[in-house]
Amino acid sequence: MAQGSLDELMMNAALIEELAEMAKDEALLQGVLMRIQETPNSSELVTYAPFTLFPSPVPKGVFLQALAVQTHYNTLVDKISQDTDFLQEALASTIEVDDFTARLFRIHQQILKEGRSQSVVLGLNRSDYMLDQRDDKTSSLKQIEINTIAASFGGLSSRTPDLHRHILKVAGRLEESQRILDNKPAAGLARAVAKAWELYGSERAVVMFLVEEVQRNIFDQRYIESELWKRNIPTTRKRFDDVCKTGRLDQNKRLFVDGKEVAVVYFRNGYMPQNYVSEQCWDARLMMERSLAVKCPDISTHLAGTKKVQQVLARPGVLEKFFPDQPQVVEQIRATFAGLYTLDMGPDGDKTVAMALASPDQFVLKPQREGGGNNIYGSEICHVLEGAKDNTERTAYILMDKINPIPVQNYLLRRDAPLKINNCLSELGVFGTYVRQGRDMVLNECVGHLLRTKSSEHSDGGVAAGVAVLDNPLLI
Repeated sequence: MAQGSLDELMMNAALIEELAEMAKDEALLQGVLMRIQETPNSSELVTYAPFTLFPSPVPKGVFLQALAVQTHYNTLVDKISQDTDFLQEALASTIEVDDFTARLFRIHQQILKEGRSQSVVLGLNRSDYMLDQRDDKTSSLKQIEINTIAASFGGLSSRTPDLHRHILKVAGRLEESQRILDNKPAAGLARAVAKAWELYGSERAVVMFLVEEVQRNIFDQRYIESELWKRNIPTTRKRFDDVCKTGRLDQNKRLFVDGKEVAVVYFRNGYMPQNYVSEQCWDARLMMERSLAVKCPDISTHLAGTKKVQQVLARPGVLEKFFPDQPQVVEQIRATFAGLYTLDMGPDGDKTVAMALASPDQFVLKPQREGGGNNIYGSEICHVLEGAKDNTERTAYILMDKINPIPVQNYLLRRDAPLKINNCLSELGVFGTYVRQGRDMVLNECVGHLLRTKSSEHSDGGVAAGVAVLDNPLLI
């Protein structure tokens, strides 16, 4: 089914208006919810999380490719996190100029010196892709980044398939509605957390969600909590401040927060410099890392998700080091890489600078930051690199080929926004989970997907950043 068959629907203004009103109600019925911006820490007033009126077309081949490579990405992240020399080498230039990465790295070094307290490792990650338009008009899957900490929207994206099915049915498109895929990342993420909790081995101990000060997106996390409670696994939500005030380690390094033993620390915070508002926050992070609790992610897995590591992995021969006798795995992963270029000092970095200044519209300049809205585009690239081209400041960034997806038309439903047709670009995320105990990988799964769509006039930013909206793939 091509985009064409939804095109007639999109042109029927009266029907669109009717569908949009109904769709907002259905989103509330399905639990596709967010707190409102005015009162982000109260559930007294909530609204629908922003979403597309229709699902967006995604070629079946590239969608299946993204799912198929995910367990290999899980393995790769886990191998990197255990390779001390690789992390040291990859991040050497970055930690010289990027204070945030340097602070994380110092915690990593301290843990190595003391020895890890816990042999169980839990990874919940999301690999994000866009579809690059080739000259022959086909699409190829290109990775934007891999999120190894606080990867969001596994909860809400478990609720959107039924929403789009219903919209299509009401619009008289039964056949398309039946082709919306099931998607249950919340259950899959919870399954991995439950495994880690079980391996920790104390029924009284809790799973602690370390959450942000502002919690608009609480329902996304509540779905995972709910899945854990179904398994009789207790959860608690704490901020950095709570850990600073009530956190302690006993003589066996067991972590207690507010008097409760913590089996798993699930970081939904701690991925941006502004999350650490004081030195006490850094002390709390170190205490959690030193503890016996299973960390999701632990500090080395957090570092494995940096942009610099992503760029180093794209160098010839590097993937082979992690998968020495698996050329087909190397090929599967490498096929998803976009062009990535170093800005380290030296001839290679100089070449990258010259290339970016010559044609800035072909590239994206990326700092070592998570959370959306940080990337630099177009003439702004020249502005940054002109100022930093001859000094080490440039090594805080990497350069990446700009991916050019085919725009499709859709309506973006967002509170208080006018109902109008937009040219849209989509980003596909794939959720991966793994649990390792010592040397044994006890679980390694791909647990679902996330499609986020934004107007093509926005170059950067996700749903939580207020730019993208939730979507579903309609495979073509």
